[in-house]
Amino acid sequence: MVCGGFACSKNALCALNVVYMLVGLLLIGVAAWGKGLGLVSSIHIIGGVIAVGVFLLLIAVAGLVGAVNHHQVLLFFYMIILGLVFIFQFGISCSCLAINRSKQTDVINASWWVMSNKTRDELERSFDCCGLFNFTTLYQQDYDFCTAICKSQSPTCQMCGEKFLKHSDEALKILGGVGLFFSFTEILGVWLAMRFRNQKDPRANPSAFL
Repeated sequence: MVCGGFACSKNALCALNVVYMLVGLLLIGVAAWGKGLGLVSSIHIIGGVIAVGVFLLLIAVAGLVGAVNHHQVLLFFYMIILGLVFIFQFGISCSCLAINRSKQTDVINASWWVMSNKTRDELERSFDCCGLFNFTTLYQQDYDFCTAICKSQSPTCQMCGEKFLKHSDEALKILGGVGLFFSFTEILGVWLAMRFRNQKDPRANPSAFL
């Protein structure tokens, strides 16, 4: 058996989809763990992470079943969906790596006012800060209703916007780098599925149509 043959392509595609399944289960498990410990109570955040995990799990199952059974239709749709995911993920990863500090400030400011009061309170307690930026019109109102520990320990609390910006560069680089890495594994999956679909099973009838 030579690498690049039917069995090698099949095993490589199966292994790649097993990795995708583990990542999907990990995302679901982390979301459930965070919810159970009360680290994040926002249903939107939990639901989003679980949805991504379930979507990845379904794609991986379809790819695994298609690879094991050499199923032409499943492998075709697997290639199409994985290709679309690659385009979307590649664009998001590049955006994360390219965004500058000014844009980060705009995004944080816009996201802060979309959040519910409960979510803002959770962030203030978690990061031990009050308000967002002092140039915002509702900064004083946020500061007055802040329930962070630092407010009772010192006359002034650090602004949440400053803490967010402090870690946002590093977080965006990590997210962009990891996303970029996984996007190239998706291209590998598309290539393997395309190659595997066009190969004949040596154990099948030689005159069978593929």
